[in-house]
Amino acid sequence: MTGGPKAPATGARESSNEEFAFTSSDFMHLAEMLRSNTGIVLDDEKMPLVYARLTKRLRAHGFKTFRRYRAFISTEQGAGERRRMMEALTTNVTRFFREAHHFEHLKNRALPPLVAAARNGKRVRLWSAGCSTGEEAYSMALTLLSIMPDATRFDIKILATDIDTNVLDHARAGVYPAAAVSPVSAELRERWFVPNDANPDESFLRVRRDLKSLVAFRTANLIGPWPMKGPFQVIFCRNTVIYFDEITRNDIWNKMAALLAAGGHLYVGHSERLPADAHWFRPDGLTIYRREDDAFASPAHARSVRGD
Repeated sequence: MTGGPKAPATGARESSNEEFAFTSSDFMHLAEMLRSNTGIVLDDEKMPLVYARLTKRLRAHGFKTFRRYRAFISTEQGAGERRRMMEALTTNVTRFFREAHHFEHLKNRALPPLVAAARNGKRVRLWSAGCSTGEEAYSMALTLLSIMPDATRFDIKILATDIDTNVLDHARAGVYPAAAVSPVSAELRERWFVPNDANPDESFLRVRRDLKSLVAFRTANLIGPWPMKGPFQVIFCRNTVIYFDEITRNDIWNKMAALLAAGGHLYVGHSERLPADAHWFRPDGLTIYRREDDAFASPAHARSVRGD
């Protein structure tokens, strides 16, 4: 998708017969608020989705119309609710070891030299950008532990970031239904998960403390200032930038290239591709890219791309 939010096409639903009055103007204002704060672009086909996801928020505050709701979240007093609105409209679809070929590549190609470097005292950093409820970041950690069970003894960390504070709370807790953990091999499940004490009558598993200690969950907005400085040897940014316009996407790839160490790997979503003129990357597998060693001629150039 490119550009800003579009006016709903003729015939787009206006919910006069629904519980809350919801007009095309309401949708356009909410879509623009979301775009300007997060970079996520909603087209007119998402109008029913916006209505469905935000009705709970209107009930919570006692609003009868979306016009009053959007007026409230535009004020300083409504800043907290504005954040909750954006979280409600953020799609969080993830699972353990999603796109398995990425983790095979990580295990067999990217990690072995990094494990050797860590054992020689080097710093190793990985980043899960748009981590949602944590399955991706924990899958990265499990892949590392499968070839380096003592990884917690070395200077290896995984940064996991998301704009949504609710999903980050879930990720930090590290508690998942047993069915959700089924993609994890039996060996890794037995070693790195335990039954959750808080759900004795239900089938939930909790990540062990050692596994959790490898991952730091932090709030970050990909279109805002980035608190992380890198360098990272591995970045996972999958099925996140597809919601941004082309200019924003390319800016994010540029900034990630500047944060990747020479020879580092970037893993993107199954429907995502880097632009053809992204000369700082070369393909290294399906939706996997390696940063060229000479991608940046000088530290000053890297700082300019990062926006430092």
